[in-house]
Amino acid sequence: MQTVKSICCFCGVGCGVLVTTADGRVTDVRGDPSHPANFGRLCTKGASLHLTTGLEGRALYPELRRRRGEARQRVAWSEALDLTADRFAAAIRHYGPDSVGFYLSGQLLTEDYYVFNKLAKGLIGTNNLDSNSRLCMSSAVAGYKTVLGVDAPPACYDDIHHARCIFIAGSNTADAHPILFQRIEAARAANPACKLIVADPRKTNTAAAADLHLAIQPGTDVALFNGMLHVLIWEEWCDRAYIAGHTEGFAQLKAAVHEYTPKTVARLCGIPEAAVVQAARWFGESGAALSLYCQGLNQSIHGTDNNAALISLHLATGQIGKPGAGPFSLTGQPNAMGGREVGGMANLSSAHRDPANPADRAEVAKLWGVPSIAAKPGKTAVELFEAAARGEIRALWIACTNPAQSLPNQALVRQALERVDWVVLQEAFCTTETAAYADVLLPAATWPEKEGTVTNSERCISRVRAALPPPEAARQDWEIAVDFARRLGERLDGDDASRLFPYQQAEEIFNEHRETTRGRDLDITGLSYAVLDAQGPQQWPFPEGATTGTPRLYTDGHFPTTDGRAHFFCAEWQPVAEQPDSRYPFHLMTGRIRDQWHGMSRSGRVARLFNHTEAATLAMNPEDMARCGIADGDIVSVKSRRGEIKVKAAASRDIQATQVFLPMHWGSRFTADAGGNALTLETFDPRSKQPELKHAAVTVEKAALPWEMVVLRKGNAVNHMHRLQSLLQHFTYASLGLAGTDQATAVMVLRAAGESAVDDALIAQMDRLLDMGDDVSVLSYRDVRRGISKRVLVADGQVTGVRLTGETAAQGWLKEAMVTGLAFDTVRAWLLAPAAEPPDGCRQGKTVCVCHNVSETAIHDALAQGGDLPALQDILKCGTQCGSCLPELKRIVAAKDAASADR
Repeated sequence: MQTVKSICCFCGVGCGVLVTTADGRVTDVRGDPSHPANFGRLCTKGASLHLTTGLEGRALYPELRRRRGEARQRVAWSEALDLTADRFAAAIRHYGPDSVGFYLSGQLLTEDYYVFNKLAKGLIGTNNLDSNSRLCMSSAVAGYKTVLGVDAPPACYDDIHHARCIFIAGSNTADAHPILFQRIEAARAANPACKLIVADPRKTNTAAAADLHLAIQPGTDVALFNGMLHVLIWEEWCDRAYIAGHTEGFAQLKAAVHEYTPKTVARLCGIPEAAVVQAARWFGESGAALSLYCQGLNQSIHGTDNNAALISLHLATGQIGKPGAGPFSLTGQPNAMGGREVGGMANLSSAHRDPANPADRAEVAKLWGVPSIAAKPGKTAVELFEAAARGEIRALWIACTNPAQSLPNQALVRQALERVDWVVLQEAFCTTETAAYADVLLPAATWPEKEGTVTNSERCISRVRAALPPPEAARQDWEIAVDFARRLGERLDGDDASRLFPYQQAEEIFNEHRETTRGRDLDITGLSYAVLDAQGPQQWPFPEGATTGTPRLYTDGHFPTTDGRAHFFCAEWQPVAEQPDSRYPFHLMTGRIRDQWHGMSRSGRVARLFNHTEAATLAMNPEDMARCGIADGDIVSVKSRRGEIKVKAAASRDIQATQVFLPMHWGSRFTADAGGNALTLETFDPRSKQPELKHAAVTVEKAALPWEMVVLRKGNAVNHMHRLQSLLQHFTYASLGLAGTDQATAVMVLRAAGESAVDDALIAQMDRLLDMGDDVSVLSYRDVRRGISKRVLVADGQVTGVRLTGETAAQGWLKEAMVTGLAFDTVRAWLLAPAAEPPDGCRQGKTVCVCHNVSETAIHDALAQGGDLPALQDILKCGTQCGSCLPELKRIVAAKDAASADR
């Protein structure tokens, strides 16, 4: 056995992990007690990392197809890269450097990003290199640069414990960044006077814990922040000495927010006047206000305004650069920050340089040893795919991301992927939606096979260490890019590109990147792999001669602008791009849930991460559902001006009237359609170019789908799930997933529905794919008149497969019983008796605690016996391991206490 220190590959908290391996596989993952981001804690996703490392669905060998419509065939690396270099070189010669593009990922390591950036901007001469971080943090980048001068979050995680007011806006931190939320809860317990304010249209787990929940209308963030500033000025809670000594533009901003009275803001935001005043008072009087924010502010056509208006509250009160204070954007991906550091976006260059600045371009050209850097602006994420749809992009390289699920307006994205002459996908998983469009599939290493560095939300650089070698022919991302660059260089000018790309180890790339930061705001010339190995993770800047990193920025009130001052920005509230109307009366919001990650290429392989939320559901206010004739659990059709999906509706009092919420994670690998991004619009912020993924107008109608089918299959569940993914499009509604506590107990779950029964040939094909055909030991029951069909696969006396059509009432308890091991004798009577009750103990309800497999039913039973939260933790152990379920547990206990008080 061997244990290696590394970093979790999910969100931007950047938790340290201890990875244990034995016999060539990962056997366990634990939190690293020495890592300053998490001190040993992990959320449900991080604690399940060891369950994601199987080879099912992995890309293991290069694959290639020479003509569209053909299946890809396994080829050697040399053939795949030589042909790709030929195609890129031909496009560049005939159509120019801007006819090619690169779309990268915030999950790449900094070293990977650096090589790709140098390949595009140094060798090819195009700025057409962008990242899915454009969908995540580009508005935060633009906000910081607009007001403070550079893209540098000024606060750190330790400020949570020094804050006297924590203001969370546009972030369901409890679910999206659970480890940080646990630190918030611990800080409030240690200092009960610390106030928590949450601005969110939904009553999320985060909002439910707040001292003040500002349930604003979607897209009214600027109005709220301007209203709070109005109150701060009126009540004289501003720090006039700080404003005079360290800022510019306050007089203009003061005039701009004059009309944002509490009464006006209350009307715009849909909250009480007193709440606006209370939020401003707590913020202004605290002396140490810390703002935490994420995609709710960023994913908007006014994302830069949202960020700038919030930052202005800190400048106006002097609450920046001191313990417990500052505007702190929470990064969505593990290395979105590292990508920004090396210029891994179309409007950035190495070390926070600006490709629009001639001096910056000259510096980078000199550092890289190239004649020049292209001045023409590059195409950002949405622009890149719009250009591809117009035929302007002839070759497109996609690495470690899944645009055929994650980008808005999927109809446009998929049209673009169809039109591009040559699509390269560099990916660890061959089952993503984008893989279907790839002419070349290049197998990449992934966690826990990679070496390099990442930077988390608090500017903290950590070492990523490989616990295993990449499987089969998979290679490190930077290695693939270097190999391609050398081949492309020969074709473009006959030059030996090894001069530009001499790297043999990831450390060599880091050292070159380090030198590009010398004298910059993110100077890390004092860092090295050796320092990181000896001293642990470090926050930048860490210049040469420093002995430790820098936790807080702007402590001296000096900002990296031309005059050394922060610049207030006048942001005016404007409506979202697409307002609900008579045809599309509901405001669709999208976001994350607790146990899944992005497009689920990794988390969707883990059975227990489906136990809390099995499938995507549309959360609706019960009053809206009643008006639309929709019951809880009904399948509904959700339509926007761009597309339509089918999904089950779920009643929720946490949603305001005329609003609906849909998780972002499910795409066409798990459903019969393209998922939520079939509905979202590609309109983006004019400065950050981040699309408005949070806001779209939709209509919701009950779908008449009387035919139903449920399929359950145990044994090789992940493989069986992958086999069925290509068939989902044949159903009107489909939801595919897993259930179980570990991979050994995992059960594949398919639920489908339609206007009428699907073709028997499709059912037969599905049976064969699941090894449930007529050639194996199956028992069947069929009532043609009633349209009922049951098929049961038995192995070693246990039920390992079930297919139900027509009568599906037993689906819930059958799934739960199969996970725990269902003897066939237990269900023999049910096969012929539709009304049979489930066996004792088979109906458990939704899982709340994933770590200890504690169901909602068990929790309510314990509470009915007079238990409270400590009793639940003592008896059931829920909430005692990763802690991700604690916010929900507290809400369940609070609801029970409130119900008891009403009686």
